[in-house]
Amino acid sequence: MDNLSRRKALSLGVALGLVSAANPLQAWAATGPAATGPAATGTGPEWIWDEAADPLMVTMLEQGKVPGINAAWASWVNNDDPLPVGLPPEFAAYLGRVNRLPSWADPAKLARAADFNRRRDTYLFMLYGLGSGIMSTVIPREAKSVYWSAGGADMQDRAAKTFTFGYDLAELNAFEPSGQFVVTANKTRVVHAAVRHLLPQSPHWRAVADETVPISAADILVTFHSLGTYVYRKLRDWRIPFPAADQEAFLHSWQVAVHLLGVPVEHIPRTWAEAERQSAQVLTPILTPSTEGIALAEELLGLTAQIDLGVTRGFLNEFVRYVLSDQVGDWLGLRRDYAAAALVRTAWPAFILFREGLSPIMPKSFYMFDQFVRALAMLFLNKGSSGKTTPITIPTGNRAA
Repeated sequence: MDNLSRRKALSLGVALGLVSAANPLQAWAATGPAATGPAATGTGPEWIWDEAADPLMVTMLEQGKVPGINAAWASWVNNDDPLPVGLPPEFAAYLGRVNRLPSWADPAKLARAADFNRRRDTYLFMLYGLGSGIMSTVIPREAKSVYWSAGGADMQDRAAKTFTFGYDLAELNAFEPSGQFVVTANKTRVVHAAVRHLLPQSPHWRAVADETVPISAADILVTFHSLGTYVYRKLRDWRIPFPAADQEAFLHSWQVAVHLLGVPVEHIPRTWAEAERQSAQVLTPILTPSTEGIALAEELLGLTAQIDLGVTRGFLNEFVRYVLSDQVGDWLGLRRDYAAAALVRTAWPAFILFREGLSPIMPKSFYMFDQFVRALAMLFLNKGSSGKTTPITIPTGNRAA
C-alpha cells in the first residue's frame, strides 16, 4: 500500500464521524491556546455555534445561491489558490477573512504532526476508521444528525465526500501554501453552517432530536475527543513509541483544525491532560445506542461486503469490539465470532511488536492486516472522482425518509 493511499486511508474515521453532536454538559473549561481575558470566562461552547458562517449560509440557501457556489469552488483546492470567481460577493468576502491559519499556529509543529501521521498511518487508519468512526454511531445526537441529514441517505457517498478532510490533514504539506487542508477546513465549516439551518427543517430529525440547533462548538469538540483524544489514548495503551514532541505536534494539528472549523480558541484544550479530563466529562458519559446509530453502524460495517477483503465480517465485528468495547459491540448488535476474537486479541499485539521492531518474528496475520487496510481504503478511494482530492459540496436539503 503506497504512502498516498495510506494517508488517504487514515481519513476514514474523520469521514465517518466528522459532524458530531453530543449532549451539552456544564463541564467545559476555557483552556485554549489563548485562554486569556473576558472571553475565557464567557458562554460555554454548548451555546456557541458560528456567528460568522451561520447567517451567511441562511442567506445563501434562501436565495438559492448554493448550487452556484458548489460549481464555482470546485476548482478551489490548494491553500494558495486564489478565491474562485463567480462567488456571491458576501460569500467571497467571508472566505477572504477566514481562509488563513491562526496567528498562534506553529509551522514546525504542524510539519512534525504530518510526519507523525505518515509514520503511524496504519495504526491511525484502524483507530480512526474502526474506532472513532463506529464510536460516532453511539453518540446519540451525532447519529441522529448524520442519519437525517442529506448525507445519511448514502453513507459511502458521504464518506467519500468528507474523506478529504482527514487526508488533507495528514499530508506532509497540509498547512503549507501547496497543501489543501486550510481550504478543506473552510469548506467543511460552511457545510456545518448549512446543516445547522437545514436540519431543524426536517420533521424526522425534530421527532427524535432533543436539541433545536445541531453542531455547536461543544459538538465539534466532542468530535475532536472521539478522534484525536481517543487515538492519543489508544496509542499509549498499545505502547506505541510516542515521543513527547510527537504528542505535542499531534495535539497542535488538531487544535488548529478545530479552530479552523469555527471553535473559539479559548475552549480548545491546551494539553493532552486537559483533553483527557474534558473527554471524560463530555464524551464517555453520553455513549449509548440509538435506532439511528444502530442502522448507521450496520450500513458502515456492511460496506465491506462490496469487495473481497480476505477476512470475514466476524473479524470486522471483533476488531470493533477490541478497539471500543464489548459493551459497544452489544449495543450495536455485532454478532460474536470467538475464533476471530482470539485472533484479533493475539495477532494484533504481535503485529504491533513486529512493526515497531520489537519482535523478530513476523506474525502470520501480518499479510491479513495489511490486506485488510488496503482493501478498506480502496473501497472509499474508488468512490471519489479524483485520486488527489474529493469534492466537498454544500447540501441544499435533508434526508427524505
